This record gives sequence, structure tokens and C-alpha cells, in this order.
Amino acid sequence: MIKRFFHIILLLTLLAGVSCSQGDHHDVLLPNEDANVCIIPTPKVYQQLGNKKYKLKEVKVDAETVFDNPDEYRIVVKRGKATITGNAVWAQSTLNQLVDTHGMVADCEIHDWAAYPFRGFMHDTGRNYQPVSLLKETLDLMSFYKLNYFHWHLTDHPAWRIECKAYPQLNDPQYQRKGRDEGKFYTYDEIREVIAYAKERSITVVPEIDMPGHSTFFKDAFGFTMDSEEGRKVLEACLTEFCSEIPKSDCPYLHIGSDEVWIADPQGFMQWIENLMESLDRQPIAWDPGLPASEKVVRQIWNEDAGSNAAASEKAGKYLDSFVGYLNYYDPMLFTSRLFLHTAAAQAEPDTSKALGGILCLWNDVRVDHKENIALHNGMVNGMMAFAERFWNGGNAGVVKNENLPPCPHTEAGSRLADFEKKMTLHRERFHKGKMRWVANSQMEWQVKIDENEAFAAFGGAVDLDAFCLAHQITIGDTALAVAQTVLIAERDMDIEAWIGFCTPARSNRNGYGIGAQGRWEGGCQCFMNGTEILPPLPWNEPGKYNYHFNTWGKPEEEEPFTDEQLYWMRQPAKLHLTKGENHVELRVPKTYKGLRWSFAFIPVCTQPDGSVSEVEGLKFGE
Repeated sequence: MIKRFFHIILLLTLLAGVSCSQGDHHDVLLPNEDANVCIIPTPKVYQQLGNKKYKLKEVKVDAETVFDNPDEYRIVVKRGKATITGNAVWAQSTLNQLVDTHGMVADCEIHDWAAYPFRGFMHDTGRNYQPVSLLKETLDLMSFYKLNYFHWHLTDHPAWRIECKAYPQLNDPQYQRKGRDEGKFYTYDEIREVIAYAKERSITVVPEIDMPGHSTFFKDAFGFTMDSEEGRKVLEACLTEFCSEIPKSDCPYLHIGSDEVWIADPQGFMQWIENLMESLDRQPIAWDPGLPASEKVVRQIWNEDAGSNAAASEKAGKYLDSFVGYLNYYDPMLFTSRLFLHTAAAQAEPDTSKALGGILCLWNDVRVDHKENIALHNGMVNGMMAFAERFWNGGNAGVVKNENLPPCPHTEAGSRLADFEKKMTLHRERFHKGKMRWVANSQMEWQVKIDENEAFAAFGGAVDLDAFCLAHQITIGDTALAVAQTVLIAERDMDIEAWIGFCTPARSNRNGYGIGAQGRWEGGCQCFMNGTEILPPLPWNEPGKYNYHFNTWGKPEEEEPFTDEQLYWMRQPAKLHLTKGENHVELRVPKTYKGLRWSFAFIPVCTQPDGSVSEVEGLKFGE
């Protein structure tokens, strides 16, 4: 991950040591090298002055100028000297992106501010514990893209990850799910360390203690549930202890969960917990849908149904948008474009009277054995870029029929998506080498036919076939066959690689085809190039495994970790030979049971032994 520089003196020390063979300045070719294309999220006002770049050698902070908006900042750069006002952390993040690989920067003026005050990212460490060092890497990444709230999901069915002095049995491994980091929790000193680290990066930590559901460990430890009279007494002691250890100045919000649980007295429980939060002087946040909360509670809306969310956003009280979706739920190629195309907080124009912003969530219900793989397995870096762009600037990229379907490249939204992919490509090469398994893919065009229905166009390297059928009002049963065709136009005879995958499973649920039979793609799917069938490039390590046609939540299959082989963007790509001119690709994707996450992916990619990836040069896409 990115290692950020948050102190001016350190930034200056590093810049002073940069050498550049061009001397103190060099010419800039405009507009192709307009430095604005390097900045994510895109600033509201950027003006480049002149056509030269200078070595950045001085950064001054104007501490006297204060903006009403705490996210607002200005940067003025003249002949290598920068002056910043307002939010110095965000300004420094922009400068770190603006300075080129030679330590040079063009004269410019930038004035920027956030559309929404709350731009969050959530990690679930209740199900899968992560060390503090890994959390700090996430905070570095968040700050680099100006996300300012870390939603820290600390408790869930497997374990309570907060040190508890009042009831140490909550930390006792005997009551925690076996294989789920038993005995691992964060001490109050570690929690304070994370909060302090976040504060330096302009990030506020929002702890979540999920109540009264997602708490199997609690019932195992005490013999009663959280919503019982005895359970409330335990919770009151735990929450009072937490708030005495972590003051409001460090932690003004406290997330109380409340979702996916059915109890005898939901109104009574929520009134009790709201009263307790008021006595502890904390602002509660709760999930929506969830138990009935008053308008004093900030609602974090998570249902992805468009109609439900439009209605939920009209309810009384403030809300946060998590109906943008979850990183772990989608194919990372598809989800990156979904985030960019999403209409932030269901508002074409930002209005913060009720909408505070949004939180991007990453859940791993399935056990994770190598925590360092969470980011790659879920496309965290590329997803965070697109989320930051959308919620810093608000609105959308243009009207789209379905956020799960990348638009035609010739539309306004398609053009904006392609431009943003160029920014992401620059960031991947400069800041995330080997840390992103993503390449630009929105320009691919397909003709897709479902059974005997009319063929329609689809776009992007990954296509959600369920969304495709919905968009085109195609009715299918429990089984169906999709045939997708595209053309790769090669400027010469060439060998390329391609990620090929079908029916990508959510990393929170193993419902899917799993790994294919030896020598075959998953689910009996097929790929043809110029009439010749393309098969997996290597023997499978686990042929035929993980073929589960049911939801695995709470079942033994949930304890089987994902490996690279199960995720097409992580495994060895197929090798293909293209002849100069048109090359025809056909994919055959059967749906064989109700509830399958029906999709396909075919994405040309260039991979390196160090894990870094890039786009394939000399290749164009046709229908």
C-alpha cells in the first residue's frame, strides 16, 4: 500500500533529495500532460499556469486562513514553491499525486472541497481479525484518497474484538468460533493507537459494536442473548467501559448495528440503546434495514434495491449511503465501474441537509487465512479510488439504466468512465505497482444472446448477465444459456493474455460453480477464439471443488478460505494468439440452477512475475 507523508518537514526532506537530469525545470506538453489527470478525486477547480514544470522545493502552510468546510483547501504552486491553505492533509495528498516521478510540478492553482462531509470505509474485523499494521496500511490508502471516516466493525458472530475488563470472558477463545483467530482482540492501547494514527491522516474512527444480532459468541459466553434483561446489563457495562477508555473527542460516533436480527421487543431494545448512547454522549449510527430507530440515529442504508433506497432516503433523519454495494459482493472489474456510475446518496445534486455521504464496505463472511490478500481478492484499491471520486464530488457520471452494466462508450457516462479509467491506470503504475489486479476494460463491446431471445449489446470486460436480462426485460427460468461475442482487433500478429472467468462468487458466500473440472472452465462454460476452444492454461490444483449451489452462511463451507485459483483476476491468465486484424471471441455461459450469480469476464491483460498488471498494447475492440 501507499506509504503516506503527513508532515511538511518530512515531505520537504524527501523532495529536497530528488534529483532530476532536466535541471530546475522542463517544458510541459499541454494538454496531454495536464497534471490534473493525475489527481483522484478530481478537484473542483484546477488551473495550470504556463507550460513548464519546476522541482518542488518548498511547501508553506497558511495557518491563518480557515474555511468553514473542514475538507476545503487551496494550493498555489509557483516556480516550485507551494502554498497551501485549509485542510493541509488533503492538500498534501493532492501534492503527492501532482508531483511527477522526477519531483517536478507545474505552476497551478487548485481550489477543492468535498460534496459530502462523511466519506467512509468499513473493514469487518469481527469475522476475520486483522493486525494493526494492516489496518494502518488501509488508513494510509484512505487518506491518500481523502476518505475521512474509518468504520471499524469490531464484533460479529465469531468474536468480540475489543478488550473487555468488565467481562473478560468476551475475549476468551473458548467462546469464539474455531479457526476464526481465536483469542485475537484489540487492546485499548491498540485501539487508541489506531485512532491516533487515523487522526494524523484526517480520519475519524467509527467503532461498531453490533447489537443485538451477529452475536453467537455472546450467547455462548453468557447463556443469554443481548436483548435479554441480563444481556442489556452486560452491554451497558461494556459500552460504559469503552466510552470511559475512548473519549468522545477521539470517537464521537458509535455504530450500534441492529440489522439482521429478530427479537421479541425491537422498539424497546432500540429505545434502551438510544437512551444509553445519549447518556454516554455518543452519536449512534445504525443499519437500515434494521430494528426501528428514531430520527436521532444516523441510518446507514444497505439494501441495494433501488426503489427501497429511494424511499429510505426520504425518511426522517440523516443517512449514509451503503446501498452503493459491497466490495466483497461483486466482481472487482464490474464493481469499480458500478462505484463510478453510482448516484451518490440517491441525489443528482448533493444536498447535505439529510445525506451525510456514504460508506464503502468490505465484508468477508468466509474465513480468510492470509489477511494480506483481502485487498487483492476484493479489489479494494481500485474500488476505493472510484468511491472516493464519486462521494467527494457527488452526483453521477451521467444517466445510466443500470449501475451494474457499464454504458456504451459513446455516451456521456461511457466517455467519463473511460477518462476515469485512464486516471486509475496512472495511479496503478505510480502508486500501486503489484497491489492492483485491475486493468481498464470499459471499452469492450459484446453482442449477447440469451437462449432464443434477440441479441443486445453489452459493454465492459465483465458482464452481469442477471442485470443484462433485467435491463432488456428478458425472462428466464432456473436454467438458460448466454452466448456472448466480441472482436479483438490486433495491429499485428501477437500473443496476448486474458483473464477468463465465469459466475464470480461473492467472498461473503460461496454459492457458485467453484473450480472447473480438470482442463475445463467452471460450470461447463466455454471460450472460443477464431473457432478454436481456449482451455485453462494450467492444471487446477483443486479441480471440481467449491461447487456449492446454496448460500453458505453459518455452514461448514463458510470456513473454507478463498484461494487465488478460485478468482479469475488472481490466477494465471490464458495465453492467446491473435492474427493481424479481426479476431473473434465467443463465450458460452450456461446457467444451471436458481440463485446462481450469472456472469462472465474476458479481459485482455499483460501480467508480470511481480504481480503487476497493465493493459495490452496494440489492441482495439470491436463488436
